[in-house]
Amino acid sequence: MKLLILAALATIVALCVVACGGLALTAANVPAYFGDFDRRADIPYASGPRHQLDVYAPRRTTARPIIVFWYGGGFENGNKSNYRFVGAALAEAGYVAVLPDYRLYPEVRFPEFVDDGARALKWVAEHAAEIGGDPRRIYVAGHSAGAHMAAMLAYDRARLEHAGLPRDTIRGCIGLSGPYVLDPNDATLRDIFRAPYTIADWQPIQRVQAGAPPALLLHGEADTVVDVGHARRMAEKLDSLGVPVTLRTYPGRGHRDTVAAFAVAAPHKLPVMDEIRKFVGD
Repeated sequence: MKLLILAALATIVALCVVACGGLALTAANVPAYFGDFDRRADIPYASGPRHQLDVYAPRRTTARPIIVFWYGGGFENGNKSNYRFVGAALAEAGYVAVLPDYRLYPEVRFPEFVDDGARALKWVAEHAAEIGGDPRRIYVAGHSAGAHMAAMLAYDRARLEHAGLPRDTIRGCIGLSGPYVLDPNDATLRDIFRAPYTIADWQPIQRVQAGAPPALLLHGEADTVVDVGHARRMAEKLDSLGVPVTLRTYPGRGHRDTVAAFAVAAPHKLPVMDEIRKFVGD
């Protein structure tokens, strides 16, 4: 009976992902209520309603790699509850997934949301064993603005140190459709990223140093929200400094395709989970 229910739900999800536009995230989350994993929701990592995280952990396993995933939304939208399908997919693959919320514009501007990311990461490092993870294998990941968050944490050493985190806290960075060479091009972004800070502060590509964590960068070549050139330039910079990097670009695929690949029944899925398995390992 459970298999029949899941099959029916998968069909609904596939139809909604194709046809429903804004409803796609809601539909993708339906199968995420089933699975061989445990979900702990709304765990505070600091004070305030946007300082909570959800943990998705495989059952009956311990010391698993941890992947901390930040969603996108242009730095002004998003909620972790909309991304259950990401946590479920990672947990089903054997990883402990952590999905934090963070403060958004106009409540905050750069670098305050990145500071929230550092606070969430510190909570994960301090509670790794408690949630079934391996503190020596913590990976940061994200889509779009979330990829910017992950890259800032992975490659801005001073920010980690300011948060009280050792430089070797992060084992690797997984970026999906991320703006690594962010140059504010509209009024909202210019208000989010403004003086006294400059591109040298908020562009992850400018924060990379030799000895930084390796990266997996995935990007659609038809992305009209964040151009694929961001991933290519970031990969070139990492490689020039001797930092291991894997770049995968996908012809004809757009901005949302990289994160949609986590959904159970997304049509024409990209091999995002396969790439993550190769990058992170068991």
